[in-house]
Amino acid sequence: MSVRQWARDLAMGVRFAFTGGREGWTRAVLTAVGVGLGVALLLLTTAVPNALNVRHDREAARSDLTYATEQMPKANDTLVIAALDTSFRDDEVRGRALDPEGPRAPLPPGVDEFPATGEMVVSPALKELLESDSGALLRERLPDRIVGTIGESGLIGSAELAFYRGADGLAQYLELGRVERIDRFGDPEPGPDQSDPVLLLLVLVVFVVLLMPVAVFIAAAVRFGGERRDRRLAALRLVGSDSRMTRRIAAGEALAGSVLGLVFGAGFFMVGRQLAGSAEVYRISVFPSYLNPSPLLALLVAVAVPAAAVLVTVFALRGVVIEPLGVVRASRPARRRLWWRLLLPAAGLAMLYPMIGAGRENGDFNQYLVTGGVVLLLIGVTALLPWIVETVVARLGSGGVAWQLAVRRLQMSSGTAARMINGIAVAVAGAIALQMLFAGVDNDYTKSTGKDLSLAQMEATLPSEVPLATAVGEFRDTEGVKAVHGYSEGYLGDRAQDPEHGTMLTVGDCASLREMAKLPSCEDGDVFVVHGAEWDAGEDMTKLAAPGRKLYADPSYEGGPKSREIPWTVPQDVKAAKPRPGLLAGIDRGGFLVTPKAMPETLAPALDGHAYLKLDESVAEDVHDRVRNTAVALHPLADAMTWSATERTGRFDAIRTGLFVGAACVLALIGASLLVSQLEQLRERKKLLSALVAFGTRRRTLSLSVLWQTAIPIVLGLLLATVVGLTLGTVLLKMTATPVSVDWTSVLFMTGIGAAVVLVVTLLSLPPLLRLMRPEGLRTE
Repeated sequence: MSVRQWARDLAMGVRFAFTGGREGWTRAVLTAVGVGLGVALLLLTTAVPNALNVRHDREAARSDLTYATEQMPKANDTLVIAALDTSFRDDEVRGRALDPEGPRAPLPPGVDEFPATGEMVVSPALKELLESDSGALLRERLPDRIVGTIGESGLIGSAELAFYRGADGLAQYLELGRVERIDRFGDPEPGPDQSDPVLLLLVLVVFVVLLMPVAVFIAAAVRFGGERRDRRLAALRLVGSDSRMTRRIAAGEALAGSVLGLVFGAGFFMVGRQLAGSAEVYRISVFPSYLNPSPLLALLVAVAVPAAAVLVTVFALRGVVIEPLGVVRASRPARRRLWWRLLLPAAGLAMLYPMIGAGRENGDFNQYLVTGGVVLLLIGVTALLPWIVETVVARLGSGGVAWQLAVRRLQMSSGTAARMINGIAVAVAGAIALQMLFAGVDNDYTKSTGKDLSLAQMEATLPSEVPLATAVGEFRDTEGVKAVHGYSEGYLGDRAQDPEHGTMLTVGDCASLREMAKLPSCEDGDVFVVHGAEWDAGEDMTKLAAPGRKLYADPSYEGGPKSREIPWTVPQDVKAAKPRPGLLAGIDRGGFLVTPKAMPETLAPALDGHAYLKLDESVAEDVHDRVRNTAVALHPLADAMTWSATERTGRFDAIRTGLFVGAACVLALIGASLLVSQLEQLRERKKLLSALVAFGTRRRTLSLSVLWQTAIPIVLGLLLATVVGLTLGTVLLKMTATPVSVDWTSVLFMTGIGAAVVLVVTLLSLPPLLRLMRPEGLRTE
């Protein structure tokens, strides 16, 4: 067969798609919408790596705090910058105070000029929040006058909350750690990329699992209107075309719909790209300019989708005999064979088997074997489901009228029913496997902070010039605060410069000190030394706390700035105390515990204040933000942080967030595509439904039959998805050398989401169904 013949037949099919009257146009548009939705999501997916790279580059370009041990000297091109990061409700707010020290001080990306003291430039999202009624509490914390907005080059997302405020005299706080002198923005020494094989495996599996349902839906979309198309092809046989030519013409029709789908997909992508600029999903936002697909990947999508449309159509017609007087598929189809369908998941398992037990000790997992194995296992779902649906519905017995109508319809077209839910089944199978993998390795990337949330839920740090007693009183007066334990803390060394031995100095009242250690008795004026604390492991506290020994608060170190080096003599009547494990500080706190009367005034500049707050969230709404406002009112550089029992690795959290964002997009595609597919099925059955109504069938019965036609395949599909998902999850856990465990609650949740999507789509299709169930539908023009 010549290429010219193929081209001529395909071109004829394209003409039929667009010149075949209302039927041809309707089918082409339905196919284009289904394909377009899939193409749009594929384009968005190919744009994700670029969006992540841009976010990373923007974050690196505005990097400022390096936490260097040695501060650079003041010059006409230096800037003192302080981190003022905070939170508002559940949102993070990035903040910086700027104090330029010369005319050549570097400007942050996205900022045209330095704000003066009392002024600030903010991100567009923060400006909108501050000007809204819901931002009243945040306005108390950020009262500066807004004089401009941060440009796109200085933000990592359209919904990011960020600000730069003017300041003066920040250099005096350089020892705080959150204040630094810089002469440029950007990370001067980016560290090496530490690759974790398990995290790379997670990324790979996430992409495969999210893209497979899209590919399945595109393959299903090009087969919309198959039954009516086959009747048109029978007419072509009547006028002289042979069976091969007929199939090529059918492929041409599918090609036309897929090419139109590429156009629709590009349009949907541009709309979605613009909408992405105003949306925030799981606290991730981007600018539209970030979502630029890789040209090579976009070209691959443009070539692969039409090619897949032609191949799928030719493959689908391999078992259909199109004769001049009709389509033989209307009779009972031949039973599907099982053996070759089992080969796909078996081959997938065989590809993954060599990597079982590799863990993270044997280098990266082979990405080609991982991709191929996961793809074959998930394709196995689409291959096995039609056989399972056909086998089960063939054995279903009698029942009510609605049941019989549904079962008979499924027996006649089980393949169509299976195609509708293939995407759901693949998505659920992949979600179950990923959930097992995430749950299995979660402990490797989540660690305890050691903080006891029953004792305190927030911690505030205060610069040395803030009187601790004043701060504790202000916090106690804040609505929603039940109790406050306040301490002043500093470091003591055995020498003024480069000390060899040292320990902590903690100042607080007796009630607060009892939360730190086990005290024999306590009165204001007492001094204690804690023996055997984890903090002082390796230190001889008996020698260090010898009465009359001179120690130095805030000692200096070689290469660092000169510190205060304030001398302090250990008093004669120092008392011994024992550590209390796991309390406010998270570990056994050691060193010297001093009550306020026993602390010399000379030590005050070397001590920073810490307040631990116990909250009653049922009393005051937004109590966390009220505490933050109190802290900032005490001092602009005061910081109030919320405690958590655990903390998770940033990259693991980012991958998990990416999965949630992608899953939300895939579910939206699944729902939209299912709705289009359901409407197309109802359109093809318009005359049949009208005939049943004309013969007296109740609409309720027909509606119930449609629900049964959806429910039976989805139950079978979800059962198969659960089996395949558990199998894939088990293999992935064994590959990462992680004990296999199943969170059945998550499995039920995943299957429930899949069932809910199908149920919602079915309910949305009922109004069109009721409009189609009219005797007037039998009229033929």
